[in-house]
Amino acid sequence: MKISWGTGIGAVYGLFVLMILALVGMSIIQKIDLVTDDYYVEEIQYQGKIDKINNAKQLTTPLKWEVAETGISIHYPADMKGISGQIYFYCPSDNRKDFKLDIQPGQSGSQFISTQKISAGRYQLKIDWKANGVGYWNEGTVNI
Repeated sequence: MKISWGTGIGAVYGLFVLMILALVGMSIIQKIDLVTDDYYVEEIQYQGKIDKINNAKQLTTPLKWEVAETGISIHYPADMKGISGQIYFYCPSDNRKDFKLDIQPGQSGSQFISTQKISAGRYQLKIDWKANGVGYWNEGTVNI
């Protein structure tokens, strides 16, 4: 049995169309996460974040955190009073794991966050805090 040139060219074009339709179908079901939904507003306010990072670098006793099996301990500078703000847990691989907590330092100037209810994975820890009327920003990576 012989296949003519017209049939061969038609088969190639047909396979090409099927391949393109398959790629379009796969791209439609692909999950795309943005770092944040309101990225434009955050970009406009980025200079404020840079100022907070510089304020945090100038501290004599910086903010520190330790990751253990049971949780994360965040140690705030002892000389700071009236600490407030939020702690953001950003998971780059899945935005459904993202969450934020309010800063609530204890008597010792530290805060413990239990990892019992946190899904395992890699998180960007972003701490936006304020003390004595000055804003600070610390961030780093934690593996839970």
